[in-house]
Amino acid sequence: MAVASEAEWIPSPEAERSPESIPGTGGTTVPRKKRNRGPGSNIGLLQQNRQFLDFFWDIAKAAQDVRLQGIKGLLAYLKRPESRDDELQYAIKRLIDGLAATRETARPGFSLALAQLLQYNEEIPLQTVLEHIKKKHDVTKAKKQLIRNAAFGNLFGVLALSQSGRLIKEPNILLQSIQLLQSLSHFKQHLSNLPRKTIVDILSETPEAVFKEILFEALKADMSSAFSNPELLHLLLVALERFPNVLKPKTLKTLLGSTTIMTSENIPKLLEMLKLSAKAVKKDQTLPPLALSLVHIVLKEGTFETFWKELVENGLLKHQTGPSCFLCFRLLGATLPLLTLPQLNLVLTGEVMQHYGNHVLSAQLPDRFKFAPEMETYVDSFLENIQDAEKQFTVITKFTCLTNRGNPVIPSYWKVVHHLQPSVLLNFVSWLKSMFINPNLGTCIDFSTKRQKESKEQADLAQYSVLRLRTWIVARLSSIVDNNQVKKEEDLVMDIARFVFFHAFFATEHQTPDIPETEATLSIPLDQTTRNIIANSFFGLLNHLNSLPPLGDSRESVGRTEKRTLGFTADGNLWISRVVHYANALLLEKKSVRVVKPFMQGQREAWNRMLQSVEDLQKKSKKSQQLETSAFQLLFLLVGIHLFKNGEDSVALLNDIHECLQKALLKKRKKHSKPVTDEEQPEWVEVMVEILLSLLSQPSRLMRQITKTVFVRICPHVTKAALQLILDVFKPESEGGGESAVIVTEELDEMKKVKLPSRYEMEGESDSDESEEEGDDADDEDDDEDDSGNEEVEEEEAVDDNFRMELMKVLQAGRAVSKEGESSDEEEVDDETMMALDKNISSLFAEHRKRLQAKKDQATKLRKEKTLRTDFKMKVLDLIEVFLVKQPESPLVFDIIEPLIAIIEETPSSHSDQQEQDFLRKTADIFKNQLCKAKHYCRDISEVKEDLHELMERLLNQACQQPDSSVSLYCFSGALYLFRVLKGNPTEPAAADTSEEEAVQEQSSQTQTRQVDSIGSLDIVRVTEIYKKALSLFMTKRNCSLTGPMFIDLFNRFPVMCGQLLQPAIKYITDGVRQHQQGQACSLVLKALQTREVRETLIDTEGKALIEQVINQIKQCLRTVTKIKLKVDQEKVVKCLELISGLIKIVDQQKLNVSVKQLVPALQKLGQLEEFGKTSQVDHTYWHVMKRFGIMRPKKEKVKARVQNPVAAQGVLKKKKGFLPETKKRKNWKKTKGPVQEDVQEGKENSMGKPEDVPKAEEVGQEKKRNKRKRKKKKKNPERGATGNPGAKSGPPAKKIKTNAVEMGQGDKVGKRVTVKKEKQGGGAAE
Repeated sequence: MAVASEAEWIPSPEAERSPESIPGTGGTTVPRKKRNRGPGSNIGLLQQNRQFLDFFWDIAKAAQDVRLQGIKGLLAYLKRPESRDDELQYAIKRLIDGLAATRETARPGFSLALAQLLQYNEEIPLQTVLEHIKKKHDVTKAKKQLIRNAAFGNLFGVLALSQSGRLIKEPNILLQSIQLLQSLSHFKQHLSNLPRKTIVDILSETPEAVFKEILFEALKADMSSAFSNPELLHLLLVALERFPNVLKPKTLKTLLGSTTIMTSENIPKLLEMLKLSAKAVKKDQTLPPLALSLVHIVLKEGTFETFWKELVENGLLKHQTGPSCFLCFRLLGATLPLLTLPQLNLVLTGEVMQHYGNHVLSAQLPDRFKFAPEMETYVDSFLENIQDAEKQFTVITKFTCLTNRGNPVIPSYWKVVHHLQPSVLLNFVSWLKSMFINPNLGTCIDFSTKRQKESKEQADLAQYSVLRLRTWIVARLSSIVDNNQVKKEEDLVMDIARFVFFHAFFATEHQTPDIPETEATLSIPLDQTTRNIIANSFFGLLNHLNSLPPLGDSRESVGRTEKRTLGFTADGNLWISRVVHYANALLLEKKSVRVVKPFMQGQREAWNRMLQSVEDLQKKSKKSQQLETSAFQLLFLLVGIHLFKNGEDSVALLNDIHECLQKALLKKRKKHSKPVTDEEQPEWVEVMVEILLSLLSQPSRLMRQITKTVFVRICPHVTKAALQLILDVFKPESEGGGESAVIVTEELDEMKKVKLPSRYEMEGESDSDESEEEGDDADDEDDDEDDSGNEEVEEEEAVDDNFRMELMKVLQAGRAVSKEGESSDEEEVDDETMMALDKNISSLFAEHRKRLQAKKDQATKLRKEKTLRTDFKMKVLDLIEVFLVKQPESPLVFDIIEPLIAIIEETPSSHSDQQEQDFLRKTADIFKNQLCKAKHYCRDISEVKEDLHELMERLLNQACQQPDSSVSLYCFSGALYLFRVLKGNPTEPAAADTSEEEAVQEQSSQTQTRQVDSIGSLDIVRVTEIYKKALSLFMTKRNCSLTGPMFIDLFNRFPVMCGQLLQPAIKYITDGVRQHQQGQACSLVLKALQTREVRETLIDTEGKALIEQVINQIKQCLRTVTKIKLKVDQEKVVKCLELISGLIKIVDQQKLNVSVKQLVPALQKLGQLEEFGKTSQVDHTYWHVMKRFGIMRPKKEKVKARVQNPVAAQGVLKKKKGFLPETKKRKNWKKTKGPVQEDVQEGKENSMGKPEDVPKAEEVGQEKKRNKRKRKKKKKNPERGATGNPGAKSGPPAKKIKTNAVEMGQGDKVGKRVTVKKEKQGGGAAE
């Protein structure tokens, strides 16, 4: 039931069956259980329909949506013009009763419904409703177990009156409600502080005049004792805030003894109240309302500084407990929108901020509560809602100045900056740049943790702090560019890029207005370590610029349907192009700036040549938009900017790009005249691919992204040789020392030289380094640990025969061991010989240890090279994926199939590390999703048709020879992809040559024409032989890697093969090598017969013969079944039965003159097997088939189990549920004394082993309870039992024991035991 008291309001079935009195009901009723009614029930009221009563049940549901719908329905029902007063009275009474519902979710529903009812119908007197609430839920008269419900009933009743909005209009009712809530505050164990909170909520809506005239006197006592309870103090603070004209300083002094709240005498009391409120909300992790109300009061009084200094910093913060500290942090965040600029400076530079920084560092450990996300929410809300630029700037800079040894505590990617106004963002960037140039740590709230203070490495602490601060600032500037939600202009982005680039590679000689970066002088010069970190951050920033969407007005000009170009400015130039032009301007200003690493002559020439090539490409791109032109331009700019980092390598790459560009231009010129004379030289796209592969070997996100972008643009020009260069990376023979591996290793070594020591590791150190490099370092550490753990094993294995021979020679030379053929008599050896022998042995072992270490180093080197090669291959896989996505219709796609399958074959799925598993998973995903499931494929295959057939044959042979079926599946899927390509490209459509005169011949050969059209370029005869061979291997070879679902997939996707493989599949129903193959043959035949192509051929005599052949094969298959015990046998039988069921359906649909009932004898014989009915799947399938033949499953007769001991069985009968047991019924015990004596006599006869009559189960239960009460009395009064005479006659007790045993239904066994006990008692008495 929804509420505890709803039982009396459920109508009788007679009332529910007569809903005709209410129009529009339709007479639909739901019968309910008949309930007992009181004498005062209103029979006329209950003549309702089910709809009206269901509203109250919906209001009590747990789902909030159902409750709201129930409330709306009830109000709409009562607003009808034809509604009666008795319906309204019933609704009010029912809602009031539901206020004290047992279920917590029902109480708010009834309270809200009552509030809405009182709100729309103001004719209902509130006094009557309040009196009804008090009477119905009287706490003083309620039972102990119902006090909680009654208290909640009063509380939710007052809430309903308050939410109706009418409580304020009737002051007397308001006063009575407040007094009722005050009385409920004593039930704190049930209601907690809900009554006080309700009073506060009512006060927030009460007019000042009503409070002054009526409520002040009622609440005066509570406000006088405000410092005794946090709820009472909160009540006083809300009253002060709402009614300042009533609670004047004079009145407040009368109540508290002081004219203001924040006084030196009240600080200890306020501190205690805040501690209690902080503990109360510990689990909720929220700010106590008392604290926020106190902040409002002290701000109004003008004593906020005293509050913050004395109460928060010197009070709560010194308490050093979790709830108190988190209360301080929440006060810090919640008061930000309420404070003025000087108060913000006070709060954000005090001890609370320092403690918050300590908490952020300590909370980084696992299983620690982290307050940083909550503080971020406070700051985010402040910056979003406050439009004051000075306040926004103050908050964002003060939080940035909270540093731990120079490194700010907030993350460099703090997302709250996207709420900054454009002017504030500009000022913030300028402030960051000034802090970088002149690191003023004195303005920061810098702190050190306890562990850092105990550390001895504090010699260069100032320089270390400056390094951390500058590194964080550069990361912060880069994140502003990277965050697309930050509203920024192109000038700001370029300003940040210029600033980072200048301080990464240049230094100021003289100030010049042409270069703003030279106007500010660094107070602390940049060392090489800092510049290397800034350089890495710059290339990370360059990566963000390359993927930056349009900014400012250009962003709005791009429509939704237009494709956004990333990495371009509003004028159409590349961001990297603007950075390169700025770098060239710096190089030309030789007097003002200098390069930290000066350019050599070759580097300078390569730079100038790169600029000229980019300028020429830009001129050509204006005339004709070509992808390869933009690709060359982007590649020139990228490699050119890397001259500042890796000069020599970049020069070589630029020369290759220039050569590649010349070849591309030369090919265009001679395209229409004559072919290239020098055929030995590679194509330009091949050179470009080699360059891209060399760029991929570098551990840089920017390089990886640029390579991918360039390859997308040159994809249409990729040749077979260029694609082969990419595929050669995956060949196993290239792993024996290929050029690519050497490039990767050397680049990684250079990057490791730049890496800082462990104490200089910090956030944002290298944005350009990839995460793979960190993974490689972790793998190397694990490998070193494995090497140290297996060192002893390797040493033992390394002791080979050669070392033994050398050791024997040394010992024989020193005469420590006798030679072969000589006597082994012991000879004394002098000391000099022993010393020489020791020296030789030690040198021998030292050389052996060196050889072992060399082998170990070589193994470690090979393992690292393998890791680097795998990482490089994963990057190259991105190029393969790009090519498959951008050029799915290229015939070069077919050259990718076998290399990808080779990768899947060679990479072990088990016994491999995580990197190899990721590589395998990525390869398989590309092969399955980007290749086999591609929507587009090559259309023009006339020249490669023969090659595709050969490739299909190789793939199917490869699938048959695989040891693992998962790898075989990929080979089979590749063959299906080629099948789709060949089938989807008809070369000579037969329908095109037909004419109107040959209409009769066209109708006769319609099936053949459709088949020719459907196979396209496919050689159906050749392909059929290939798949027949594969099917034969699957059916006749015991350990074949092919599976049945592969051929089912073939039939589903290409039904043209069903007719070709149907005859072999029918044959293997009986010729399959094992039961599994025979069952799969049944599935294949069923699938083939269900296809439209095969069903159309079943109309002639050949079709009938085919069905007869299938039936004969099924007969032979069923005759071979002798056991159904094993799982393979069950699977075979189920598949065969499914085939029979499908066969019956096909014969019926096609109306074939074939008798399938000839299978009935074989099926009946199958049903007579011993293990037949033990498997549910076989049994259900069998009888489903037999039902199609008109044979129904025989009904099983229920056989009652025989009871061996009817007496015992009757004694343990369970009582029926829903009936009143006999023991609960009233009986006249005086009339039942006679039968009890007879039962005693019958018990004597039963004790002799002759049971004649058995007592009823009700009497057994009654006697059990009676004995239980007697045992309890004996335990309570042990002295009474001790006074008994142990030597008394045992006759009556023995009779009693025997009677109890017989009545319990224990039978002869109990009777015998009781008899023995009686004899023993009698013997004791005789003695």
